[in-house]
Amino acid sequence: MDEPLIEMIAGRPRARLSPFVARYTGYRIEGAPPGIHRGLPSRHLTFIVTLDGTVDIATMPDPAQPPGSFATLAGGLHASPVLINHNGYQHGIQLHLTPLGARALLRLPAGELANAVVELDTLLGPVASELVDRLRSASTWMARFGELDEILIRIARQRDGPAPELRWAWQRLTDHHGRVEVTTLASEVGWSRRHLGAQFRREFGLTPKVAGRVTRFEVAHRLLRASRHPDLAGVAVRAGFYDQAHLHREWRQLAGCTPVRWLAEEFPSVHDKRAAGGGSSRT
Repeated sequence: MDEPLIEMIAGRPRARLSPFVARYTGYRIEGAPPGIHRGLPSRHLTFIVTLDGTVDIATMPDPAQPPGSFATLAGGLHASPVLINHNGYQHGIQLHLTPLGARALLRLPAGELANAVVELDTLLGPVASELVDRLRSASTWMARFGELDEILIRIARQRDGPAPELRWAWQRLTDHHGRVEVTTLASEVGWSRRHLGAQFRREFGLTPKVAGRVTRFEVAHRLLRASRHPDLAGVAVRAGFYDQAHLHREWRQLAGCTPVRWLAEEFPSVHDKRAAGGGSSRT
């Protein structure tokens, strides 16, 4: 039986875009077994342009939103898995947006997209069609990344950002991989815990406590991707969980499965697998 073709290319946006976009990932998979991919929670918003086909979402992070097929999409922060049906063929580019990128590129706070998935033209208007046309006309990954740079720099707007206290709290929480107590954050910014929670959720779509859980989960996710046969107890300690049982509980809640099941299901995966093999870094 022929091995599937798997192409994953990483790219960095130009320096002017770095506050808004953490990275680009170009992906192309052909001949893989059909199945379900889990779109897992992370500290980045999702922005996808398909180069062929669609992203077919069977289960949204908010069960109230019906399933849908998307040629382009933007998805907000979430604390539950997105289930994506695939037929073994996937081809497109994913951007990993920061919350500042939501304001600068999508024209709204990240909180307004929380637990939702929308077509890009709903947010970007005619620019979305231009973006699709230019990416699909480009013949190489480097050319596509260049097209992204050009369009995103053109549309980026330094709009009013979140309150300094919120921006600082987000950075502190993510820099420390969720290992900061909410009470400590509130004290450090000079707000009550209740006020911080309400304002944080309005801006980002998650409470500080849930954002901390998602950030720890993302660390564990990254460690698991690095090895198909990891030491789960070691992963739990390195990611900031109390123990392996705590790791399993969080994975069941945030991923909908255990780490072992995820490893069995997700190799090879598309949107969350570590970008590798010919990756590029540009400034």
